Order: sequence, then C-alpha cells, then structure tokens
Amino acid sequence: MSRTPNNIVSDWLAALNAALVAKDIGAATALFAQDSYWRDFVAFTWNLKTFEGPEQIGRMLGDRLDHVAPGNWALAEDATGDEENTEAWITFETGAANGYGHIRLKGGKCWTLLTTMQELKGFEERKGARRDKGVAHEITRGRKSWLERKQDSEARLGYDEQPYCLIIGGGQGGIGLAARLRRQGVPTIVVEKNARAGDSWRNRYKSLHLHDPVWYDHLPYLNFPDDWPVFAAKDKIGDWLEHYTAIMELNYWSGTEAVKAAFDEAAGEWVVEVKRDGVPVTLRPKQLVFALGVSGYPNVPHFDGADAFLGEQYHSSKHPGGGDWTGKKAVVIGSNNSAHDICADLWEHGADVTMVQRSSTHISRSESLMDLGLGDLYSEKALANGVTTDKADLLFASLPYRILPDAQKPVYAEMATRDATFYSDLEAAGFDLDFGEDGSGLFVKYLRRGSGYYIDVGASQLIIDGRVQLATGQVDKITGNAVVMADGTELEADLIVYATGYGSMNGWLADLVSPEVADAVGKCWGYGSDTMRDPGPWEGELRNMWKPTNVEKLWIHGGNLHQSRHYSKYLALQLKARMEGLDTPVYELQESHHPR
Repeated sequence: MSRTPNNIVSDWLAALNAALVAKDIGAATALFAQDSYWRDFVAFTWNLKTFEGPEQIGRMLGDRLDHVAPGNWALAEDATGDEENTEAWITFETGAANGYGHIRLKGGKCWTLLTTMQELKGFEERKGARRDKGVAHEITRGRKSWLERKQDSEARLGYDEQPYCLIIGGGQGGIGLAARLRRQGVPTIVVEKNARAGDSWRNRYKSLHLHDPVWYDHLPYLNFPDDWPVFAAKDKIGDWLEHYTAIMELNYWSGTEAVKAAFDEAAGEWVVEVKRDGVPVTLRPKQLVFALGVSGYPNVPHFDGADAFLGEQYHSSKHPGGGDWTGKKAVVIGSNNSAHDICADLWEHGADVTMVQRSSTHISRSESLMDLGLGDLYSEKALANGVTTDKADLLFASLPYRILPDAQKPVYAEMATRDATFYSDLEAAGFDLDFGEDGSGLFVKYLRRGSGYYIDVGASQLIIDGRVQLATGQVDKITGNAVVMADGTELEADLIVYATGYGSMNGWLADLVSPEVADAVGKCWGYGSDTMRDPGPWEGELRNMWKPTNVEKLWIHGGNLHQSRHYSKYLALQLKARMEGLDTPVYELQESHHPR
C-alpha cells in the first residue's frame, strides 16, 4: 500500500523530533541523504548558514541542540509529490522562537531543508488579535492625541533618548528594515542624506523604470495595489517609498548626512556624528546598520587624456536623462543595465550613440524572464496557485546556493532556445553574449557579482538595428573629442557616460568608520565560490549580508527590492533579540573585532 505525501513527511518529522529530543545525532543524520542541504536563517544558528551533507549537519546539531531545544515539528499544510519526491511546508519551535520551513524528500530522505525564525516567543509583533487598541475609552483632561504622542516621540528620539539601532541609508533597504524594527518595538532612526524619502529613485534618469515585475518588489507588510503597473516608473517608486515612511510611522531623518562613526568600547555602543539639516547631532546607538544598496561609491575608471576632454563626462549615477541631444555624439562605456537604459534614453532624445562593451554581458528578454525565470514564483499565475510573495521568497531561499546554478541552467537553456533569433541577431551585431560562466544565467550572476547583465526592455533592438552603434574591446585613451579604443578606433564624443558600476561596500565603511574596520568586515556580497573570477573559500551564503559581521554590532543590509524585503525579517529578529538581552551565540562566526 502506497503512503501519501502527508504520511511520508509526517513520519520523517516525527523521526527527526524523536532523534533530537533523545540527542541521538546519528539517528538524526541518518534521515538526510548524502547530498543533502540544511539552510538555516537564524533559528538554529543566529546566523545565515548552509550545511552540506550529514557530517556538517551532525556537527551543527551536536553543537547547537542544548541551546536551540527544537521541537513540535509538524506539517503546515498538505504535502505534495509522491513516494519518491515529496515536499512540504513545515512548522517547528525552538526555545526562543517559532519557526517555519520547507522540506524536500527523495526516497524518504531529506534532500533540502530550510528552517527560518519567524517570531521570538514573548516578543511577537502586536498584530492581528494582539494589535494595540489605539485609544483609551475614558475621558480625562490633558489626553494627548495620536499626533501629539507621535510628535513628542520624534522630538525625543535622537536627543533626549538614544535609538537602539541606527540605519545609515534611507532607500528601500533602510526603509523596509526600519518598518520591521518598528513592528518589533526596536527604537530606530534612519538617516538619509537626500531631502525626501524616495529621492534615491527620483534623482535618477527620467526614463528609468523597474526591470523587475511588481510581484517581486513589494515592501514588507504593504503590497503594492493590485492595479500597480508591472514595471513602475522611478518617480512612482519614489513617491511610494515616501508614503511608506509616513504610513509605517518611521523615524526618518531626511536631509541628514552621516559624517563619522566610532565604537565606544567602554559604553558598548557606537558614536555616530551626523548633520541634520546642517546641524551637528551626536547619536549613540547600540547597533549600527549600513543600508546603502548593493555597492559602494561610483566606479569611474581613469583613462589617459580624460582631463583634457572638451565635452561633458560623468558617471551613469549622474545621468539626468531627457534633454535635447540632437546632432550630438554620445559614448556610453559599459554594457549592463544602466548602460543600455542610458543608451536608449540618449537615442530617444536625438543623440548619435555608441555603446562600448568591454566584457561579455548576459541578456534576458523581459518577457522570457518573467515567464521562465519568475513566473512560477512571482506572477498572477503564482498567486492563483497559492504562491504568495512570502512563500515565493521562501521557495527561492529553499534552494541553497550550491545547487541553485544547476536549478537555473534549464531555465536559461530554454530561454536560449525560445529567443534564439534574438540572440543570433545580437551576436550578428557584434554583441558579446554570455549566460553566466556556467550557463546558470542572470540570478546567479547577480548573486556572484552584482553585475554583468541586462534585462532587455527594448534597448537590445536598438543595437540589433544599428541605431545604437557598438564598439567592443578596451579603451586606450581619451582625447579632446573622442574615445580611442585599443585597436586605434576613434569614437567621436560630445558626451562620455561611464556606466562602469560601483566599488565595494567596504568603501563606505572605510570612510565613515576606518579602513581597519572595513578590512575586519571583509568582502561584502558574492557567495564564496570556486570560480576563476572569485577563488575565495566556499561559504554557502552571501558574504556579510544580513547577518553578524566580524565587527561587533555592525551590520550590512541591502540588495534588490526582493532581498531587502525578505532578509530584513531575519536581520530585524537578530537585532530585537539582542535588544531584549536574549542569548544569541552565533554559529561559526570568526573571531569578532572591536572597531577602533
């Protein structure tokens, strides 16, 4: 008699629970296949960690069982699949928290297990049945209104009272994390140098739209309306972020520049000097979060002769868009997302445009990416199948980075077949294409490098048609009126745009704290890999993102809208636990460094 998927998963969970209660590590690891993976977000490790195979899993369990005290493993809803391949959503508890996860079984043994902390026991968010009443139904003299209480709190925080957490950077990452922390009751200030929330989007070139679809880009707690455009304009996103800060009642200090930060070891807190509307303010948070995106400062390469160029030249981050470029010659150095967008913008406004491609680029057509790459997780079809944004985030996370490339290769192989004519036409135009170093495509390239791709929303056709000209190779020098390639080709230019990306996030740390602290934190972004381009040790997770760094009480938060939304949950829980004085031993973290 065949067993149902529910029976298979329930029996496995019961066996794991019994083994863990008995502290029988051998019995627990016997439930995992040799090629198994356990990915944990905070619940077992107070870290983001992936364990590969029974040996690593057993070592973790042996080290953590006494602290974690896991139990009450159960199905969250009906399992799916068959006797050979079964998967399910699960719930569990630890001594400190309630958890949620996902499991895949092959032949009754675990292949992938994802465990995530969802809420701290005794410190649950005040939502649903636990929500605040909002008003005391008794009439007393001197009662303050909600607005008065809010204004009083805002006037105190940062002056009479110090925040527990300070977030430097008020883009989507800082805003989303601040919303999580407010729901957790963690006093937090966000400082943002721009005049208004959302200006980091508003200040970019006028034609910019999101390249990711709407279902992928919701902020925590508050989805976009269901008539929101699939690809929103940058000013629309800027307005949404500004309204979000108000709706979520964030302590958001716009027009505020972080000047310097240092750690006070005696007090166990940071000392951060900021200028708020030009007025110096000293903040002393216990925890400091850098939420400045995926990258550091704009990377502007220095070419011989650039100082003598007679036209305009600037980094892509300074491109305003629009204008009248009729009859003008523009050279855009770069071939990724920003380069394509800016080439299209300049061509639309009359310029004679040349793109300089210095290295190969992956291109995914937007329609194909939405269908093949995102459709099962982030789409109307996914929602109709019960895959909410939260579930989609967890499903994507349930594939550890070690096996993600192999899972993605068929997607991009199908894309190459579906869009064969498109790719053939691009190559005929001289464009140097790739599908990632191993054929795993856009998402893996983004995780490894944070760059090297373009989601095509029309600019590729300009290259195919020759309306945007293409030059491939390296730049040798710049003259008063041209970009000179290594082969001697001269590209006349009235404007040069350096769409050459950004430096490491460590640049922010080096300037705001110290080079020593930046070195102690180490590389940010990219998962430790065995690629030729990045021969560092395999770590299984993105380096230093959303988890403890090697510098005490210093955190890095960022990524695209999807990552900022999803991982802000786990960073907020880590910060809340520390504020409440919970025991948070971090598993397999290198020796901490106190910043000087």
